[in-house]
Amino acid sequence: MTRKTLERCAPLALLALALALPLAVQSATYMHILIVLLFYAYLTTSWNLVGGFAGVLPLGHSAFLGIGAYTSTILSLQYGISPWLGMIVGGVLAMIVGVLIGLPTFKMRGAYFALATIAFAEGFRVMVENIDKIGPFALNGPRGLQIPPLGFGLGKMLFADKEPYYYIILVMLVVVLMLTAFISRSKLGYYLNAGGEEPEAAMALGINVARAKLIAMAMSSFLTALAGTFYAQLNLYIHPKSVISLDLSFEIAFIALIGGRGSIAGPVLGAMLLRPVSDFSRIYFGDTLPGLHLIIFGVILILVMTFQPRGLQEPLTRLYHWVIDRLSSDRRTA
Repeated sequence: MTRKTLERCAPLALLALALALPLAVQSATYMHILIVLLFYAYLTTSWNLVGGFAGVLPLGHSAFLGIGAYTSTILSLQYGISPWLGMIVGGVLAMIVGVLIGLPTFKMRGAYFALATIAFAEGFRVMVENIDKIGPFALNGPRGLQIPPLGFGLGKMLFADKEPYYYIILVMLVVVLMLTAFISRSKLGYYLNAGGEEPEAAMALGINVARAKLIAMAMSSFLTALAGTFYAQLNLYIHPKSVISLDLSFEIAFIALIGGRGSIAGPVLGAMLLRPVSDFSRIYFGDTLPGLHLIIFGVILILVMTFQPRGLQEPLTRLYHWVIDRLSSDRRTA
């Protein structure tokens, strides 16, 4: 088998394995862990569109997750609108907010941009936590919103078993990975990379860096908000600290940085490696040492940035190419 054939078949083999995985997992707990892992891989890949390719460090993406979760849940509870439609409405609303945030903040550099996004996310959380109603829309403040499981089915995005949620988030992840791969090879991807690494040089060449970053921010905000609807339907309960917390924003950024920001596989690899660490630290130390997973992430980040500045995807990519070379017939027949 030639190298090119192996490289084409490898992603398909991984996808086939992911599709068949629920058949081997009998425990609802383990299935939920797999769903959460894919959920974080999706979130981090969405963040990577602006946080990786655009070369900035947004640390407030949980706000967009919250916009998506609250929008679809309110529309469903108060007006009976399907979560699928509410998901799109929440995505569009988050995209508008993301552009409005990006217009002034993309003029900032370094830590100032990150601090501005933190301020927005935290301000948004405090607002939602202290407001019961905005016009006709009930937010319920810190009490949050509960989705009653009054009926199951694809139209309501409510299921009695975990497997449908697994396949929904898997499809969402595959779509966002395909979009990321397309953008990385497009003119927009080249503009983002140039503007992220050398913005002055890129602007001197006639590249509208601010416009490219705003497009990336709009797409990232939209995709992140879609995950908010999924989260709400999976857990049937949302409150400000669950979907608009800074812990969540930091965790997304940690996963991307450790896995390899600006790459296609980095966010997924980061989620696969770090989410189990987060889950087990919460299970065994959540009561005595809350927030321990972020400390662990910080230590891992220091080690990775010291020895593998481009993230864990770089050595794993080298290992992947070594395996492909070993299996390829091209190497033996050359």
